[in-house]
Amino acid sequence: MRGRKDGEKTRQRILKVASRLFAEKGYRNTTHEQICCMSKVNTAAINYHFRKKERLYVEAWRTSFNDLLKKHPADGGVPPGASAAERLHGMILSIMRRVSDPENKVFDIISKENANPTGILTETIKDSIAPIRTGIESIVRELLGRKATEQDVQACRMSIMSQCFHPIMKRRRKIMKAGKHSGSPLDAMDIGDIADHVTRFSIDGTAGVRKRLGKGRMRKAAGSHTNHATA
Repeated sequence: MRGRKDGEKTRQRILKVASRLFAEKGYRNTTHEQICCMSKVNTAAINYHFRKKERLYVEAWRTSFNDLLKKHPADGGVPPGASAAERLHGMILSIMRRVSDPENKVFDIISKENANPTGILTETIKDSIAPIRTGIESIVRELLGRKATEQDVQACRMSIMSQCFHPIMKRRRKIMKAGKHSGSPLDAMDIGDIADHVTRFSIDGTAGVRKRLGKGRMRKAAGSHTNHATA
């Protein structure tokens, strides 16, 4: 039993160090030697727990992502029975908290991967974010109503996610580069304020799309009636 506990501690220590190095240097510029040195293990320990560097890369990202979700649950603590607007706000706030978390290595690893692609994380990232994406799509469908097409849903989801990521990622990069905010009006807003704005903007936007879809259906029905009448 003691051996298993020690083995798991070693495994977690390797993952923590690997996540940090992959976030700082990227996959190709991170070596086994660097990971061994910082985690105080030998190469045999890495090979025993992960067999190869690619698997360590995947496990490091997945572990970082799961730890981040435990800290900032996807639903933002909003119960399933709450209104669509409240649930959307919870998900938006949770996303922004995860992105802005200074201990978050997930987005830094993705940033390095995008700059120097390996393709190793593609499926892992896709599978990990799928439940969050599905949750937002479900809320969007509810807000848009039954007349919305899948294209309408995906377009609205894209708009909401862009609002979530753009200001927070921009702020994160500024802080990492300069150690402080740039002093723009947006920087004066805290995460809660931005999440409130994005939620209100998204609710108003989806309401507008729903209204437009309803009018389009009415015009189509009126045109069909006219055609029948003149036939």
